[in-house]
Amino acid sequence: MNKRAFLKSLVFTSFASSASFQALSKTIEAYAHIPPAMLAKDENFWAEIRTGYKLKPDYINLENGYYCFIPQETLEGYIDWIREINYQGSWYFRTVQWDNKDKAAARLAAKFGGTEDEVAITRNATESLDIIISGYPWEKGDEAIFAHQDYGSIKNMFELVSRRYGMVNKIVDIPLHPQSDEEIVKIYEEAITPNTKLIMVSHMINITGQILPVKKICDMAHSKGVEVMLDGAHCIAHFDFKIDDLGCDYYACSLHKWLSVPLGAGLLYVKKDKINKIWPLMAPYELDHPNIKNLNHTGTHPVATDLAVNNAIDYFEKIGAKRKEERLRYLQLYWSDQVRDIPGVLLNTPADPSRSCGIANVGIKGLEPNDMANILLDKYGIYTVGINYAGVYGCRITPNIYTTPAELDVFVKAIKEMASGTS
Repeated sequence: MNKRAFLKSLVFTSFASSASFQALSKTIEAYAHIPPAMLAKDENFWAEIRTGYKLKPDYINLENGYYCFIPQETLEGYIDWIREINYQGSWYFRTVQWDNKDKAAARLAAKFGGTEDEVAITRNATESLDIIISGYPWEKGDEAIFAHQDYGSIKNMFELVSRRYGMVNKIVDIPLHPQSDEEIVKIYEEAITPNTKLIMVSHMINITGQILPVKKICDMAHSKGVEVMLDGAHCIAHFDFKIDDLGCDYYACSLHKWLSVPLGAGLLYVKKDKINKIWPLMAPYELDHPNIKNLNHTGTHPVATDLAVNNAIDYFEKIGAKRKEERLRYLQLYWSDQVRDIPGVLLNTPADPSRSCGIANVGIKGLEPNDMANILLDKYGIYTVGINYAGVYGCRITPNIYTTPAELDVFVKAIKEMASGTS
């Protein structure tokens, strides 16, 4: 098989022709006439989707935010790619690996925003953000702005470049329950000075699930000559949007989260006219690429993950962006609305449905979050994570589309008992 033919077969051959995927297609076609908001509550449909996941019986998993393990169809496709790469060996790496990665990145751009020259596949959101932070042309006295509630290792990268270049970090606080978009925009605006070069904003705050008004923040910052980098680790394939519509200069996401790509894939978007101002974290094979390839060299890596991006997008497209968003938001509101006003319960996520989606955070007054997580697992068979950080006191709760209301009923019962002191 010549290179052209082999390349085509690898890029366009996926599990879409498999029996399980065809069965999924038939299920979705049978419900296609139902609007996403109504389908979100149709447990017959989601029970069919649930059969595509292999779930541990040991506990109810409400910690999908760290890693959304992949449905069986995607897993089988990924395993096929591993076998194929192992079969092709060095021939694959020396001939078509970069063409295939480019095509997978172009497909991400077409689906989630940006052009194929602006979107790259990295290893995770942390790497994507660190590429920008470490490669930014900082000078002594330059300022960056970010929030206490942002991801810890990314804040540490800002600290490292501060030590290295003498730039200054200004840290703001985001309220758990903002009254308006303007309240949040004003927080960032008031921190800007003539020395401010870059603002990092969490598109969705990872510990609370709050979605920030990033388009308004970007517009405000650009009016003052300041660039904006968005940490969207939890956003792509969680709720529906296009990166280019946000107006940001840089965007990062972990694809092993809500897109359910196998571990080892992230996304980096850099607006085309910003690419060449960023110093690469690792030198590429060919210096001074005019596109994002200049920032995307990682050496030899598990290329089957790049190919599995196609499988994950196939699955996501079948489920549908709006169907998934509505289901995740429905599940979050299903449990959070039941416990929000209970005495002793701390709901750390806004009540306004437009300010969150599938992730929320809840605590119990007087109960350490890690102790709360342990009780949930040991007594109620619910796995989650305790968070006591940046003013957030509780457990992060992240269902996935396979989660059932019956499972969330167990969680609601647990919260009520813990709040009343009967756990």
